[in-house]
Amino acid sequence: MEADTGTARAGAVESQVPTLRVIVADDDVLLREGLASLLTRSGFDVVGQAGDGAELLSRVRAVKPDLVVVDIRMPPTNTTEGLDAARAIREELPNVGILVLSAHVDVEHAMELLASGQGVGYLLKSRVTDVADFIDSLQRIARGGSVIDPMLVKELVSGHRRDDPLAVLSPREYEVLTQMAEGRSNAGIARRLWVTEGTVEKHVRSILTKLNLPEADEDHRRVRAVITFLEAR
Repeated sequence: MEADTGTARAGAVESQVPTLRVIVADDDVLLREGLASLLTRSGFDVVGQAGDGAELLSRVRAVKPDLVVVDIRMPPTNTTEGLDAARAIREELPNVGILVLSAHVDVEHAMELLASGQGVGYLLKSRVTDVADFIDSLQRIARGGSVIDPMLVKELVSGHRRDDPLAVLSPREYEVLTQMAEGRSNAGIARRLWVTEGTVEKHVRSILTKLNLPEADEDHRRVRAVITFLEAR
């Protein structure tokens, strides 16, 4: 009887968990209907669908759902209409979770969305292969979490390595360059980092070499190194 009572209590608690209300937006009607059907079978309440950004905004303003699933590229120009709608939703209703389902890795647009706050995610349509993981991602976003597709992370990391001139530095060299940017001498850096002045000099020479700064007097090269540091921040 105790086991039955525990089960009943667990069921009562589960029944008190509110059903997440979702709006699905995609101009591909088959994908949209299929996703809505999947979410309904998974326990979500699909309270609306939209085929373009304007319709999505209208439905969100009227229903105020817990979560929105939207594609970046939607009619009429199939460029950033979905993202524009997501941005407007975040400004007007910051508590609404937003998941962007995209067919492309678009780092710039993804970063803009991810920087907008909590309760946001970016996944590639082609990489959603596990229903349980997908549903878990939606639930995490609705609870205020963030979900980022691994392919986007890979692009961000590789992009950082390509574009950041400071990526060639070791952590200690980066630390020494930071101190240089704050105007400290080798002796001052040594005291700050609890190392010998000779060790700092070695790090400085390595920094100047790795940053491919042209041969000149050391003071000039140090200034160039600091400028590189500031421009990269």
